[in-house]
Amino acid sequence: MTNKLDVHVAAYQGDNLYDFDNEILLTWYPQRILHHAGSARSLLELGLGHGYTTDIFSSRFERHVVLEGSPAVIGNFREKHPDCRAEIVETWFENFATDERFDVIVMGFILEHVDDPVLILRRFRDFLAPGGKMFLAVPNAEVMNRRLGNLAGLLDDVTTLSDNDVLLGHKRYYDVATFSADITQAGCGVDLLEGIYLKPFTTAQITSLHLDRKIIDALCQLGIGYPELSCGLLAEISVR
Repeated sequence: MTNKLDVHVAAYQGDNLYDFDNEILLTWYPQRILHHAGSARSLLELGLGHGYTTDIFSSRFERHVVLEGSPAVIGNFREKHPDCRAEIVETWFENFATDERFDVIVMGFILEHVDDPVLILRRFRDFLAPGGKMFLAVPNAEVMNRRLGNLAGLLDDVTTLSDNDVLLGHKRYYDVATFSADITQAGCGVDLLEGIYLKPFTTAQITSLHLDRKIIDALCQLGIGYPELSCGLLAEISVR
């Protein structure tokens, strides 16, 4: 397997201003998924990334399979989480095949990375067990801080990828409309949509305020009802 994805591993090694946001987003949304997943026992998760979600999910599900295309990212995760019980499979999402069916499938901040998000959605919906649930999380171009930046003349277009986006290997931003459109095109429907972390200002501005963790948690709670203003979008979808 080519290791071209390994160039992005630096973004996951914990030396980035946006690690502040990542810790908030990536520890909040898995708790929301667990809240909605009920008594599900098996999970197929796409991508390791920073490792927060895999570490959280592995303690909850009896069967937890994670797909990751970068050997370097896998190595980084295993170094940080040597006791994680998840089964990690090195594979491209496009190439993965199995006869196994899962109660829950999670694509957490994956669709902004791939060449063809609709293809991925169509492919993986077939790996759901009867009555299973699929959860998607994506970055929101119209998050409050980007809207403010645009109105203040500091950001020409809210969909413009930042240097950090490029470092992470992002290919696109979503908003509520484009997210829903990809889901519909894949033959699925949105059963639930909520926001992940209502972020009012830039990361640098927020960190300079040294906010109490209770305020950060409150911004996450507020975001549930305001997806169009939140940093991320979380959807539960089903096949139509």
